[in-house]
Amino acid sequence: MTDENEIPDQGIPAPEGASDIIDTEYEIGQDNIDGNVGPFGFDIHNPVFLVSGLCVVAFVIYAFLAPTQAADFFGWLRPYLTSTFDWFFLSAANIFVVFCLALVVLPVGSVRLGGADATPDYGYPGWFAMLFAAGMGIGLMFFGVLEPAYYFGTPWGDEPLGVVRPFTEDGALIPEAVDEARRMALAATSYHWALHPWAIYAVVALALALFSYNKGLPLSIRSAFYPILGDRIWGWWGHVIDILAVFATLFGLATSLGIGAQQANAGLGFVYGVPVNTTVQVILICFITAIALVSVLRGLDGGVKVLSEINMVIAVLLLLFVLFAGGAMRILGDFGTAITGYFAELLPLSNPVGRTDDGYRQGWTAFYWAWWISWSPFVGMFIARVSRGRTVREFVTCVLIIPSLVCVFWMAVFGGTAIQDMITNPEASLVKANVIDAYKPELSLFAMLESLPLASITSTIGIILVIVFFVTSSDSGSLVIDTITAGGKVDAPVPQRVFWCTFEGAVAIALLIGGGLSSLQAMVISTGLPFTIILLLMCWAIWKGLVAERKI
Repeated sequence: MTDENEIPDQGIPAPEGASDIIDTEYEIGQDNIDGNVGPFGFDIHNPVFLVSGLCVVAFVIYAFLAPTQAADFFGWLRPYLTSTFDWFFLSAANIFVVFCLALVVLPVGSVRLGGADATPDYGYPGWFAMLFAAGMGIGLMFFGVLEPAYYFGTPWGDEPLGVVRPFTEDGALIPEAVDEARRMALAATSYHWALHPWAIYAVVALALALFSYNKGLPLSIRSAFYPILGDRIWGWWGHVIDILAVFATLFGLATSLGIGAQQANAGLGFVYGVPVNTTVQVILICFITAIALVSVLRGLDGGVKVLSEINMVIAVLLLLFVLFAGGAMRILGDFGTAITGYFAELLPLSNPVGRTDDGYRQGWTAFYWAWWISWSPFVGMFIARVSRGRTVREFVTCVLIIPSLVCVFWMAVFGGTAIQDMITNPEASLVKANVIDAYKPELSLFAMLESLPLASITSTIGIILVIVFFVTSSDSGSLVIDTITAGGKVDAPVPQRVFWCTFEGAVAIALLIGGGLSSLQAMVISTGLPFTIILLLMCWAIWKGLVAERKI
């Protein structure tokens, strides 16, 4: 342990000031294979890149050659996993929240990522913009209207905690049931977008940042397990962990990209009459992946950072428009209802056993937690890349609590406006027609915007937001997967990121062809399940690593 630590220069800064460097003979990239294929260089980890790359290529070929068989398999897989392991996903997510909140109040929260004298690489505006664009962008656009509206009036028996729906069988409004249904809809939605998902991201991000920036280990998932496995992380134990991280990241991203393509296609059809079908969605994925490749070639600061900040400005403007056009005072009241309802129902909604609302718990919550966990290597590593110099307390507070409030506010604005439209115009409401009467989830945002002024303009802005969120997610995801498959190097040759960016789009296309949304959801759950175990062990490793830092 020294105040002037030095680690091999592989794109990862050495700790500044006192830090608990782990003494290992391993050097970043020592197992890598490097060279050139024509004019293109490569620097890949053996066997993580080879195994994960070949498996992904094989999966894409299988889905293209046998789409019917793939669709049948995925259609069976999703409900089986959510009904069998719902208790496990809910219990694990609860542990992550408690662990993160403990780090905020305990003395280990004073540990600074990057060493005692490290300073932040990015200011708050740029940091928050990258965090939101990578972490929640497409999801907020897709579910911001859909989820609150669905919970408010679902006719399929999957009401959260069994709340009474405010519509009769023939669609007439039941006035006395409105207030409680609205409160539960906003609370149940907030539950999926507040503390729990951000705690999942915070665990992975903190583990990566701590063991890379403070301990001098590669920026790779395996590094977090050094306190548990020791030097065995450089062997097949570590290889398996990193390969699982690649699969989880890739299929988590593919799910989001597929959802984004479906929503963009629905918006183009709603506003401009573009046909809504798989062919158009495949074309959209190809087009947007091409844009993402340009962003990849421009690098982090010139590509995804610029796009994230532009998109954040547009998203805030759309949020403010809906806030004031939909009735600011009422929406602020909905925000208060969402917050109070969330904390009032947090424990019942988090309860993993003894419940009767299987449709909500298994069909929504278990899927969400698996999705967030699958996204966690991607979002976690990306957050770690841009969070050097923060204390653990500052880091967890900013990544966990502040974004939770913003997400709840977003849901109150968009979802609250949609609910009000259904209450005010139950017979003519396009939201009710496309979410409750006929389930067309990709149209929910545009149906809500249609009830406000300037619908064509705001719907077009919504399509642009979905597309740019798509681009930033693909770009950021290729950066993260490339770092893992390059043995922790953050300065690997650009053609490798091009490879992964291309195959993220290919996997999304393969899943859309092989069953659509159900296939996307099935793969994200199947990869999220084993990675949940990895995250639980990661909490123990983080604690041991922070305690060692405090002893310096």
